[in-house]
Amino acid sequence: MDLDGIFGALSSVPRRQIIAFLSQTALSTTDLAGRFSLSPPAVSRHLAVLQRAGLVVSERQGQRVLYRLNRDVLLDALARFASEVDGPLRRGAQAPGTPREAI
Repeated sequence: MDLDGIFGALSSVPRRQIIAFLSQTALSTTDLAGRFSLSPPAVSRHLAVLQRAGLVVSERQGQRVLYRLNRDVLLDALARFASEVDGPLRRGAQAPGTPREAI
């Protein structure tokens, strides 16, 4: 799993909004474009970035291509990120009950 690729894909507000819509149901490019002030080609470019990162999968249904969130990839990336952030603090010699330093 390429965490940099995943978080790079998530760095865009429209892509995060697409993820939010796809977390509820499978949608086509046209369906998604109707929910944004973006053209279908712009939505397609965002979907391509999300697919390359593994966050979205597509499925052809007749003439339409439906996209859905690959929830496992998103949750795994978030868990790994949380582990990377929390790991150094847990390995350090921190006394119990000592508040963690803010980043």
